Amino acid sequence: MVQVVRDTDDELVKITSLQEYFRDSIDAAMSTNKVVIDEHTSHYVVNLLTLFSRSEALYEQTPDGMQLRPLASMFADAVEAPSDVVREHNLRRIGDVALFISGFFASGFERAAVDMDYYVYMGGGAYYSLSATKSGTLRGRALNAVFAELAAKFQDMVDVLNEVRESARASTDVNLVRIYELWVKTGSQRAARLLRDAGVYPMSTGRENTEH
Repeated sequence: MVQVVRDTDDELVKITSLQEYFRDSIDAAMSTNKVVIDEHTSHYVVNLLTLFSRSEALYEQTPDGMQLRPLASMFADAVEAPSDVVREHNLRRIGDVALFISGFFASGFERAAVDMDYYVYMGGGAYYSLSATKSGTLRGRALNAVFAELAAKFQDMVDVLNEVRESARASTDVNLVRIYELWVKTGSQRAARLLRDAGVYPMSTGRENTEH
């Protein structure tokens, strides 16, 4: 747990994880953009952002090193999948990557060979296909409903993530939370110093590192 001291009114704000940060940010962005989604869908998106905050989850190993594969290549894998399970996995990957990239890297489309419409079309289409998947389990039916809502409101959720990205640019919360995550995992004293310099006072976890 950390305590973040705001310069404006000395309010103490506790940040425990990136997941908590994304949950609060998405709630605020949805309110601003007047977007309403089911709690399960919101939870799915929060987990997605938390997962993709780690580069090894977003990028894939290729002959040329860790890269972000084109959606068309992922779609080809889905079409040629040897089983329904593999096909659904590939479709979910398309939807997740398309949502994350179009939500957080929209400015990059100005230099890309494809535009955001392509990502919205591919991502929304992938989620729509997943929503039609037959499932005999309660969890499977719940995921179908999540995918159906993401397909129907894909552009709305891109707008929400754009809002989250812009809010992060206007503050240091994301960097602070990432430094905090490093401190929790390693006990890095350098990370602890950076937190203190930013007005964040980490509580002892009993783990310390001599990194400087």
